[in-house]
Amino acid sequence: MPPRKLALQELNRLSVDAFRQTPKFPYCLLLDDVRSLNNVGSVFRTADAFRAEKLYLCGITGQPPHRDITKTALGATESVVWEHVADAVALVRQLRSTGWLIAAVEQAEGSTMLSDFQPIQGQGYVFVLGNEVSGVNELIIQQADLTLEIPQFGTKHSLNVAVTAGVVCWDFINKM
Repeated sequence: MPPRKLALQELNRLSVDAFRQTPKFPYCLLLDDVRSLNNVGSVFRTADAFRAEKLYLCGITGQPPHRDITKTALGATESVVWEHVADAVALVRQLRSTGWLIAAVEQAEGSTMLSDFQPIQGQGYVFVLGNEVSGVNELIIQQADLTLEIPQFGTKHSLNVAVTAGVVCWDFINKM
């Protein structure tokens, strides 16, 4: 018998309340100066799908409630813990001082290819994703414990920030 698509009722998805009570994976996402509200909404969905502890929206990054975020988040703005912080550089400094490892996702000198990244069990990570055009702020890269780079093999030099979030989150929890 060929496979069939599962009905929504068969997926056994968590309710928002159950999701909030469920243990999360030890990582946060930090979006710094992400312009596209659709990208922000997509990252909310990714943070929900891969149970991020928290999503930080920094600088000019849009925040709920906004119809363009809501449209792509599909309810994840209600399940994912998030906070807006104006100054991403100061936030990175504060998170690092409390034991989080800061991982800037960027093409940089000495970066670690994501395929070679081996997370430390039990260690919390903050994955920093930057502006769609200019990338991660250089001041954050200078404070980061590591930079992660997604290997790419085509003619383009970058991936969409929401796609990048999905790749990094899946890679992290898959390795945990």
